[in-house]
Amino acid sequence: MTDPTPLANDTPPEDGAALLDAVEAHHRRFNVFPSEAAYVAVVLWDAHAHLMDSFEATPRLAFLSPEPASGKTRALEIVETLVPRPLVTVDISQSALFRSVSDGDARPTVLFDEIDTVFGAAAGGNEELRGLINAGYRRTGGVIRAVRDGDNHVVRKFPVYAALAMGGLGDLPDTIMSRSVIVRMRRRAPNETVEPFRQRINEPEGHALRDRLAAWADTVRERIEGAWPELPDGVTDRPADVWEPLLAVADAAGGHWPTRARAACLELVHAAKANDKGSVGIRLLADLRDVFNGAERLTSATIIERLTSMDDAPWADLDSRPLNTRSLSKMLGDYVTAANDPIRPRNIKIGTAVAKGYYAADLTDAWARYCQPVPETSATTATPATAQVRALFPVAEPVAVADSPPPATSTASTELITVG
Repeated sequence: MTDPTPLANDTPPEDGAALLDAVEAHHRRFNVFPSEAAYVAVVLWDAHAHLMDSFEATPRLAFLSPEPASGKTRALEIVETLVPRPLVTVDISQSALFRSVSDGDARPTVLFDEIDTVFGAAAGGNEELRGLINAGYRRTGGVIRAVRDGDNHVVRKFPVYAALAMGGLGDLPDTIMSRSVIVRMRRRAPNETVEPFRQRINEPEGHALRDRLAAWADTVRERIEGAWPELPDGVTDRPADVWEPLLAVADAAGGHWPTRARAACLELVHAAKANDKGSVGIRLLADLRDVFNGAERLTSATIIERLTSMDDAPWADLDSRPLNTRSLSKMLGDYVTAANDPIRPRNIKIGTAVAKGYYAADLTDAWARYCQPVPETSATTATPATAQVRALFPVAEPVAVADSPPPATSTASTELITVG
């Protein structure tokens, strides 16, 4: 006699691609992101939060804008409905965040809104909190603490690996930006409409997708563990670390997601490099390369005059005062010549007079090490990254490519950037 009791669950496995499509549709109902690439990245980030321990690193997700009312908070609200154990905050101390993320059994997905109030110009740095956020980027990262053990204190390393999404005005510290997928939010245009988000109605819809993501994650966890997804050409170093988990999720989902993910990777990495102004020191080196423009030597006075006349440069108002010969010497002294000597002003003979100045030969090694290469081709020529995006990502909004060579006034901010 046959036992009528079913021996296994006959429910078919979740279609990963269709599930990510549904998550994207959920975002599109309530969020207007600046590009197709942004939708792809955010959806993959939502899914990766359910597979944290399968990856060596967890990319930070940063919704940034120059002005308020640009949709950052709403973006975090929708992410909140889709990720496991969300911890929403606009003000959390380093110690409170540490205690939250070091609890392995209840590790949250941290959603940090208004983070500009923590790292903005008037916030005082918050170096401990920044260090904690950076340490939590890698699975092997941790925070060292001395804890009491009876009558003694012992040193222990606490795990702080946790997913983190942020929203804020302006930019974040460079060390956080380099670990993040950046979505540059904008205010909605008059022709861009979204549904109003009603928590009592729409939050359960997001939770249903969240539960499906969690169940799907369990079916692909072993396949994703230790995976080495193929990266687009030129994506290396930190951008590769950031995107590997997202590409692994896309590959596990299948369908059109692997192709869309790699195109989004190229577009957003390219955009991040184009927006990266670098440190003030690197900006100075790049602008000096423009100021010299092939000259063998220039006096300090000439350099200061040319730097401070750059409209899009900070030198006329650096820390509320113009750059001068003394501050120029101090900043360049942090870099060295090819002979490993500090870059210092030297005497330059002008007719019968002698003035202090700099030789291009002393700066050449620093230019090669710290500045983007001077583009050798016309800006109208598509870069390899652009060609890959166009081939992989058939969207209505093409990747922007400059239509004329950069002016000689500011290499750091206007030169073409290639992925790499």
